[in-house]
Amino acid sequence: MRTTGNPMHAAMNPCRKTAGMAVTAAVPGRPRAGFATQGFTLVELTVVVAILGVLATLSIPAYNGYQYKAQVAVTIAELRMLDKEIMIYTMESTKNLLPESLNDIKRGDLLDRWHHPYQYLNHAGVKGKGDMRRDRFLNPLNADYDLYSLGRDGESKPQLSFKTSQDDIVRAASGNYFGLAADF
Repeated sequence: MRTTGNPMHAAMNPCRKTAGMAVTAAVPGRPRAGFATQGFTLVELTVVVAILGVLATLSIPAYNGYQYKAQVAVTIAELRMLDKEIMIYTMESTKNLLPESLNDIKRGDLLDRWHHPYQYLNHAGVKGKGDMRRDRFLNPLNADYDLYSLGRDGESKPQLSFKTSQDDIVRAASGNYFGLAADF
């Protein structure tokens, strides 16, 4: 059978030569030449895994930073709550005295976000500057009492400029500041 330029003849003859190339019909179960098979190549999978690794490397530290900021915010809120409860206790006491410890206001077992107990120091019982919290100029942070969290590392020194005190969350300026010691 002789073929002409009619496309109908090309469809009836699956092995016809066109411009020097053989055209073959698709065999079921076998991919046609020049067409991709189903699935991904090893290179494509490696590229996808590498991209996911880069995204994870960038996002995990950012997530941890947001989580730390949230923990600090909750700790500040709890310090403000404790401060108000101490003020209520002082107003309700017959001699206007501050509590000796957080147990007097039934909060001695309260833990911060890092599972450390909150620290309270009534200045009435301190001789000199003693263990009172101090700023970088060695001035006391508060005139009445100190209230703070030990922060993430669980360690602290009386002076805020020490490295172990930088992550503490403190009440300072006699209750006018609540926040990170590093920011005060």
